[in-house]
Amino acid sequence: MRIQDLKVIVTGAGSGMGRHFALRFAEEGAQVVAADVNEAALQEVVDASAALAGKVFAQCCDVSNEEDVARLVETAHAKMGGLNGLVNNAGIFKDGLLVKKDRQSGAVAKMGLAQWQKVIDVDLTGPFLCTRDFAAKMLETDTKPAVVINISSVSRAGNPGQSNYSAAKAGLVADTVLWSKELARHGIRVAAVAPGFIETPLLTGMRPEMLEKMLSGVPLRRLGAPEEIFLGLRFIVECDYFTGRCLDIDGGLTM
Repeated sequence: MRIQDLKVIVTGAGSGMGRHFALRFAEEGAQVVAADVNEAALQEVVDASAALAGKVFAQCCDVSNEEDVARLVETAHAKMGGLNGLVNNAGIFKDGLLVKKDRQSGAVAKMGLAQWQKVIDVDLTGPFLCTRDFAAKMLETDTKPAVVINISSVSRAGNPGQSNYSAAKAGLVADTVLWSKELARHGIRVAAVAPGFIETPLLTGMRPEMLEKMLSGVPLRRLGAPEEIFLGLRFIVECDYFTGRCLDIDGGLTM
């Protein structure tokens, strides 16, 4: 599949890597529907795309809301005159230990169910809803080829303090394999990318000593750039023989 033929939804496109993906796809000539819960941020992405070869449309969407997702897919198909790509990038963090004992009082605190569930809703249920409705639209319109790219994380291997996030990102890779097997017969490829520590406002805003400690486990000793993750997406889009696998782009962190 050529990027310039892509008509793609990118979720979580209001900031960070999702914003970069949406603009880079448009720069390469693709049509993009940028989806996010932040309407103002989406408008900024649309404005930034004005001089690019492709076209970016905005659609406000909470990926954990079934009605929002159904509306997103239908609207994207209408705005772009078709649809053949989906990047499940939307995600949130709500980190915390499973249990924690206070050294002074001895009181034990537990991760709250709401803290667990919100991350699962956005980071795992969201991609399920988006992929389900996207795939249904591909079958209804007999569109092929088509591609789904799930943004997982190196945290899928299990990162202390991230019971919810690690579970969601591991589940997303499992679903990547499952969906690739189910959807291949319909001409839909499904793959994943697992970024390591990437240069986003969340990480660049950390204290230097904390950032240095974090990077000490990365063989390349630096943060990755959003463009380096986009190159993984580009490979998946353009390599029609790639499906059912997860690309780790992490500077060697998980070796």
